[in-house]
Amino acid sequence: MAFSKDVLKKGMKDGIPIGLGYFAVSFSLGVYASNVGVTALQGFIASLFTLASAGEYAGFREIGLKATYLEMFLVILVANCRYFLMSSVLSQRLDEKTNVINRLAMAIFVTDEIFGTSIRQTDRLKPEYTYGLAISSVLPWAIGTALGITVGNILPVIAVSALSVALYGMFLAIIIPPSRKSKIVLLSVLVSFALSYIASVVPYLRSMNSGVKVFLLTVIISTAFALIFPIKDDDLKVDDTNNEVTL
Repeated sequence: MAFSKDVLKKGMKDGIPIGLGYFAVSFSLGVYASNVGVTALQGFIASLFTLASAGEYAGFREIGLKATYLEMFLVILVANCRYFLMSSVLSQRLDEKTNVINRLAMAIFVTDEIFGTSIRQTDRLKPEYTYGLAISSVLPWAIGTALGITVGNILPVIAVSALSVALYGMFLAIIIPPSRKSKIVLLSVLVSFALSYIASVVPYLRSMNSGVKVFLLTVIISTAFALIFPIKDDDLKVDDTNNEVTL
């Protein structure tokens, strides 16, 4: 499959807002990492290869608790299990000519925001687009963590807290446009918000690992909406001339 510079550039352009949001959030993550004894270089490398805020926070917490490698592995695996679902969804949007190496490489960069941006594309998902998103977002995430470790404790707490909110605003920018176009999408978003809030206040669910809660809610809500509002094969049209997918 021929490499497309235009698709790569589009991914890099679309990834700029993600990178800015990642930089802000990883900065506050770096502040926490510094409190458990992680150096700037260690934090940079950890963020460069982990690419998961909840999973990385869990890993840093395990470092602070002086946990074993096995315990750290299991905790991060549970915290990041929702990415199995996201990868499964994205695999159905890939160009059929995408080889195994590219599929495995693309899986490394599956995050909440990259998934949200990728799933909105009307064309078949190509490796170049994912790599473009990663180029614009991975380095800011790693650099932000290192800076947070280096100078984070110098900044006022209110400034660090403000930075940590930036990513949520960017995520809203991803889900609002499709919600305005589809009442079903809007309903699923509202149901997700409601059930997420309930899960945060119900005694047993409140103490559950956040990664597990996201995973369970994703399975329950997506399954329910797939059964209630199924998309028939006749409603899914693929234009073979440009690989465009439409509903």
